[in-house]
Amino acid sequence: MTQTAQVSQIKSGKRTDIRRENERLILDAAEKVFAEAGFGGATMQLIADLAGLPKANLHYYFATKEDLYRRVVSQIFEIWLDAAASFDNAPDPASGIGAYIDAKMDISRRHPHGSKVWASEVMHGAPVIQDYLETTLTEWTNGRIAVIQRWIDQGKMNAIDPRHLLYMLWATTQHYADFGHQIETLNAGKPLSDRQWNEAKASVKTMILRGIGAI
Repeated sequence: MTQTAQVSQIKSGKRTDIRRENERLILDAAEKVFAEAGFGGATMQLIADLAGLPKANLHYYFATKEDLYRRVVSQIFEIWLDAAASFDNAPDPASGIGAYIDAKMDISRRHPHGSKVWASEVMHGAPVIQDYLETTLTEWTNGRIAVIQRWIDQGKMNAIDPRHLLYMLWATTQHYADFGHQIETLNAGKPLSDRQWNEAKASVKTMILRGIGAI
């Protein structure tokens, strides 16, 4: 490789790093603004100010507010999808659902704003992402229902409705993000410590897994 080519490659790598960091700053800021102000109340200027970037930069990466909003929503959903990978290859519900609960609660701790954006969107009838619910979410849900039904058919858990089990898992694990302020208030005004998070995960897993006859 010539020296000119090496210099060009280095510059290209730096541009990629800068782009990646700017996108991270924008998405982090957008999560917070959309969570606090909702889609209608959020503005690209507010997001730019929080990200510490010129407003023009936001429009370079995301042409419209809706484009940015959909990216925030899809990002949290993709993170949740990764957490559900434990389902597919798990030999039994104790390991599969147990790992899913751990992962979902860790996400609630790390990405509370993203979870709140999703919750607010759905509570308002999903005006922006209804198509996402009807396609991606529906396909994912049907796939997990099939896995849970297989465990039921194999006698590894009680015969319950898989769909309502999923609803319970989502409601319980996402509660720690969506109602984080309430939890902190009841915890003497302090965020849960590492020890308390571990205790919460263990308690949730015990209650749910025993309730469905998996342990």
